[in-house]
Amino acid sequence: MWAALLLALLLQGCSVSRVAYNNADVVLRWQAGYYFDVEGEQSDQFDRGLAAVLAWHRVDALPQYARLANEMAARLQRGIKRPDLEWSYDALREQIRQTLVAAAGESAGLLDRLSPEQIEHFEGRLAEANRKFAKEEVQGTVEQLHKRRMKRNLERLEEWFGSLDDAQEERVRQYGARAPLTGALRERDRKRRQAEFVAMLRARDARRRLAPLLERWDSDREPAYAKAMHATRDEYMKLLLDLDRTLSTEQRAHAVARLRRFGELFDSLARAQ
Repeated sequence: MWAALLLALLLQGCSVSRVAYNNADVVLRWQAGYYFDVEGEQSDQFDRGLAAVLAWHRVDALPQYARLANEMAARLQRGIKRPDLEWSYDALREQIRQTLVAAAGESAGLLDRLSPEQIEHFEGRLAEANRKFAKEEVQGTVEQLHKRRMKRNLERLEEWFGSLDDAQEERVRQYGARAPLTGALRERDRKRRQAEFVAMLRARDARRRLAPLLERWDSDREPAYAKAMHATRDEYMKLLLDLDRTLSTEQRAHAVARLRRFGELFDSLARAQ
């Protein structure tokens, strides 16, 4: 949750990101209350752990984000190749892994002190999140699922490149037709991982099991899901390579400038200690 929220707070418009990141403690504290209903000494313990994670993130993670954003901008400026996409994918995975490990070290003790009532509260929140996920990613006809994915992909790509022309939009549609629909597989995988996490909480075994659990946050998938995710990633990289070959000067400049603005943002946030 911490890793996902920190990235979400950062990857907004730059002016919004600065305010959001500087108030990350408020957002994360609210999330902890929402999911775990922490109070009293638990709340104090959470605040201490959160302060440590955010201090680490500002000093160690943000400078790495700045370097990655600037390197991505340079690679995009000259035109991307498949190794550039593989590098960026692996680099982002590593950043998420590092944040998860840091969060695990600070939160395991608190998780081992949750009461049975708090764990039940957490399960209720997970059920709510699962219903929302199913509504967006699983329920509906194949045509509806493809339409939703097309909309999400167009919005995401146009954030980075500006408006796409008709030929580029058609290429995005081709990606949607080729890449497998993974919603049902993702739903089964997330419920399996949630059950594993709740079992750890009930056993009060987070100090021993949390870090290893988070180390493999994107691995240990069932074969069908792993195969589908690999195919989806491969098709998406092919899409990006095809789009790169058709980018106008303005579209490329739009994406490069956005990456450089993020690099400047991460660097300034890291220095504002």
